[in-house]
Amino acid sequence: MKIKIKGAIILLLTVFLIVGFSSVTKEEKKSEFKVAWSIYAGWNPWAYAKESGILDKWAAKYDIDIKLVKMDYIPSIEAYTSKEVDACVMTNMDALTIPVASGIPSTAIILGDFSNGNDAILVRNNLKINGLKGKKVSLVEYSVSHYLLSRALDKNGMKDSDVRVINVSDSDIAPAYVANDEQEAVVTWNPLVMEIMKTPGISKIFDSSQIPGEILDLMMINKNVLDKNPELALALNGAWFEVMSIMSTRGAKADNALVQMAKAGGSSLNEYKAQLKTTAMFYKAGDAVNYMSGDEIKSNMKRVRNFCFKYKLLGDRVNTPDDIGIQFPDGSVLGNQSNILFYFDSSYMMENAR
Repeated sequence: MKIKIKGAIILLLTVFLIVGFSSVTKEEKKSEFKVAWSIYAGWNPWAYAKESGILDKWAAKYDIDIKLVKMDYIPSIEAYTSKEVDACVMTNMDALTIPVASGIPSTAIILGDFSNGNDAILVRNNLKINGLKGKKVSLVEYSVSHYLLSRALDKNGMKDSDVRVINVSDSDIAPAYVANDEQEAVVTWNPLVMEIMKTPGISKIFDSSQIPGEILDLMMINKNVLDKNPELALALNGAWFEVMSIMSTRGAKADNALVQMAKAGGSSLNEYKAQLKTTAMFYKAGDAVNYMSGDEIKSNMKRVRNFCFKYKLLGDRVNTPDDIGIQFPDGSVLGNQSNILFYFDSSYMMENAR
């Protein structure tokens, strides 16, 4: 689940006052790590990596122990930000607005996928994008759904202020929209999109396949932990891409893996396969490396960062979008080179691309 409310973000931004400035904190060499994951089509493979023994095998290769912890999405990022876990799956936007905005230097060491239709704008009455002007749109405010709406409006020559956003909790958004014929537009994510689309008279007018690569799903590691313990990144990458290799082949082993992933996510096999169709998985490490090292990710991160700044999601200490630095694999930096807090490091994935 990719959700948050602004109040939670503001609360989390106080974490750095408690734990100190993480950018100068010196982590120690260690052999035991906690890694958090949450239910989502692109992250369910972690459950299989654990249950199949693949994760333990790779941890043993580097003489470490990895405890994989299943958590709700926002609590998992809270745990990462407060250093209760060493690594965590999250979107690029949530990485920016929670740990990075809280002063936690963080490194993306796995680019697992990007949303390719999992997030969508749904409407009644055959509305089009330009027909949303002056309308109420229900969504989880300041989430990737809000970002998706903003991009859809922008691509159609409209402004965010042309619509009225109605903040709805993730647990209520689908049943409330289906039950209330007066709600004309909603923005949400799978599997809720598929659930809502079962209702006659509802259509999809925009989805994340129209902004490819902008909603990224990543494995983030606290950079201070990573600097002292690169074995964690190597083990996670080895396990991940072994699972990706299994998923991308045909046969009983792949079928069994998908069944276990679907079960871990609380869905049927057919439902999970449908979710994967709208998730652009990087099954090959080389493809993930190429995308992370390309120019498209730079322009997309700039868009996401600017949205976060516009809605004051980067913290009170940030006065311009460039105050926080984002470093890419080629060493180039978007923003402040003296305050790099978000790193894209493809070197660990490259170990699996050889």
